[in-house]
Order: sequence, then C-alpha cells, then structure tokens
Amino acid sequence: MLDIGQSAPDFILPRDGGDTVRLSDLRGQKVVLYFYPKDNTPGCTTEALDFTALKDDFAAAGTQVFGISKDSVKKHDNFCAKHSLGIPLLSDADGTVCEDYGVWAQKQMYGKTFWGIVRATYLIDAAGTVAQVWPKVKVAGHAAQVLEAARA
Repeated sequence: MLDIGQSAPDFILPRDGGDTVRLSDLRGQKVVLYFYPKDNTPGCTTEALDFTALKDDFAAAGTQVFGISKDSVKKHDNFCAKHSLGIPLLSDADGTVCEDYGVWAQKQMYGKTFWGIVRATYLIDAAGTVAQVWPKVKVAGHAAQVLEAARA
C-alpha cells in the first residue's frame, strides 16, 4: 500500500455513465478513492450507500469521492441504478490501478487462498499527495470517518 506523503499514482479509468476520470485533472481539490471487491455484495453495497448519503458533505469539504473495483462499467451502471448511488464508480478491469495502490493482494476466506481487492481507502490532498490511508476497512462508520478526515 502507499504511504502518507507519497504522490498518488495518476490514472485514467472509465466510469459509470461512460465518461473517464483522470486523477491529475482533479488537482486543486481533495479526492477520496475507496477500493472495494465487488458490486452488489452486502458490504460493498453498504459502503457505496454510506458514501452516497454523505455526498453533499464531501462536496462541502471540497472533496470528490470515487469507488474503484475491477467490475466492468456495465456492472457499475447496473449497481448504480439498482441502489440509486450518487458516487462515481471507476472500472479498473485490468487491475493496474489496484496494483499501483497496493490493494490487489492474496486473501483468505473459508480456508481458501485467492487474489482479490483488499477493501481500502485513500484520501489524496489537493496537491496529489496521499494524506490518509485506511487499510483493511471495516464498513460500519467508515464513510463518516473519511469525511471527518476530509474536513480536517
């Protein structure tokens, strides 16, 4: 994972709705990147709904929020429509950004080892530097915790 004080790796990723997002185009404002394993799973849905509920508060704090997973844009579109999500979701289908941010790792569940996205969040400051890192996120209360850091 990246450390506080490191430059956030730039990327261009497609997002729900068909546009693309380039991280470097967002300089001058804070950015939250929350990495999550899979659309339409219980924890990922709760996290997306929690960030959506705080969308206006993040905007008031001068902060853009993006969810990133390896799901396709089409899956993101369906996920957003099904749950009325208001947070842009970026598709890292080839996993390059997940690897750059250190969230693609071996995981274990029910005694099986596999590769997947570790739920993690980065707060990037207006200069493009990592300001805060939340590794191995627990969903409950996480979006509010990130908002508090964005306001600081």
